Amino acid sequence: MEGQSVEELLAKAEQDEAEKLQRITVHKELELEFDLGNLLASDRNPPTGLRCAGPTPEAELRALARDNTQLLINQLWQLPTERVEETIVARLPEPTTRLPREKPLPRPRPLTRWQQFARLKGIRPKKKTNLVWDEVSGQWRRRWGYQRARDDTKEWLIEVPGNADPLEDQFAKRIQAKKERVAKNELNRLRNLARAHKMQLPSAAGLHPTGHQSKEELGRAMQVAKVSTASVGRFQERLPKEKAPRGSGKKRKFQPLFGDFAAEKKNQLELLRVMNSKKPQLDVTRATNKQMREEDQEEAAKRRKMSQKGKRKGGRQGPGGKRKGGPPSQGGKRKGGLGGKMNSGPRGLGDKRKGGQRPGGKRRK
Repeated sequence: MEGQSVEELLAKAEQDEAEKLQRITVHKELELEFDLGNLLASDRNPPTGLRCAGPTPEAELRALARDNTQLLINQLWQLPTERVEETIVARLPEPTTRLPREKPLPRPRPLTRWQQFARLKGIRPKKKTNLVWDEVSGQWRRRWGYQRARDDTKEWLIEVPGNADPLEDQFAKRIQAKKERVAKNELNRLRNLARAHKMQLPSAAGLHPTGHQSKEELGRAMQVAKVSTASVGRFQERLPKEKAPRGSGKKRKFQPLFGDFAAEKKNQLELLRVMNSKKPQLDVTRATNKQMREEDQEEAAKRRKMSQKGKRKGGRQGPGGKRKGGPPSQGGKRKGGLGGKMNSGPRGLGDKRKGGQRPGGKRRK
């Protein structure tokens, strides 16, 4: 292996240096427009290389993207720099190109009831520190949350108050009070959301806070209160003439997880048999009941229609027809005032009274 001469090594080094300089030096006919605030470079040069690339312009696209990126990086190195935690960073200027947003601007969050009251009264919130001194542990701890200062949930002994039941579980009472506070906060949050969206706040029993409830609202509230038990109102006492509630539903019953495996096997085999059978299953009892119910509905509709015709018997039958029991001004005879005989009533209403006179009739002696 022959050794390389010094001239060849120098020529090779110069060639490598020229290639490096060529990699960072890009010549464009039209200079690019830069928006360093958005790290944006706009190239307005015509893509002549892409037209000559043929059906596979991937190499030309990579070369074009590399040149434009190199020009953008060259511009970034001309910006003023500073050192932040042993790292050199560049100060970007303000962006000049207004880019469209993907989503609309967020609406301002509506004020809660307390914030509205504080703004009305001029109350300013006082900023508190997150850490407080805990005398029990002798160190700084968080004011709220996990491992907070003066955490009463970690106490193994609770003093029973003098006015409390000595047999009452104070630990369970404390846990229940915390659950009630959490539920109250959640209820207030939902009320604030409903108030912000201008929605009506329904009460638990369906009653309005005005104090004037209708009969339907009171009945609905009573039914809700009755079925709000573990037995869904099954053992609740009823009034003497109270009707059974409609649409109350039935309590679902589930089979036990561990039970009769033979019955379970039988049910599964029956289900597979029904699924594999090509003929549809016909429930004779259900079909018969459906047919009878439809016939009863038809008969009821006919009777209702006949009763309506009977009620309209004394009404107008058509243009130019006679109306029995109508006023005398329409060409018909009026018998007994409003279509029937009246034994008592004020005069002048068309009733037959001795010595009286009705409009459009004769005076009887």
